[in-house]
Amino acid sequence: MPLLTRPEQNIADLNKRLTIEAPSRVADGMGGFTVVWTTVASAVPAAIWPASANEAMRAGQVSQEITHRVRIRYRPVIKAGWRLSWGGRYFNVAGVVDPNMAHRWLDLLCKEAAG
Repeated sequence: MPLLTRPEQNIADLNKRLTIEAPSRVADGMGGFTVVWTTVASAVPAAIWPASANEAMRAGQVSQEITHRVRIRYRPVIKAGWRLSWGGRYFNVAGVVDPNMAHRWLDLLCKEAAG
C-alpha cells in the first residue's frame, strides 16, 4: 500500500481507535509476581496493516504467527514489549520505528497475540 511509504500521510487514514497498554508487575503474595496490563492511552487513532503470516508445526500442533504494522501519531513513550488492543484483538509491540526521524508518525511492528 502506498500509505506506508508516504511521509505526508493524511490524518483521515488513521481510521481505527486502539488502546495502548504497558505491562506492570504486581506481587502475587507468594514471592512471585503477575503481569498486569495498564492502559497508557485509549481511543488512539491508528492505521493497521497485516504485514505477514507464518504457520509452523510446534509440539504436534499448527501454530500461526501474524505480524502487523500499526501507524499512529508520534508519542515518545511507546516501547517494545508494550501491547495494543483493538476490537478484542491484542498486538504485542516488537519494534518502534520513527520514519525519517521526523517525530511525526510511529510505525509499530507487532505480533498478534492471544488475549
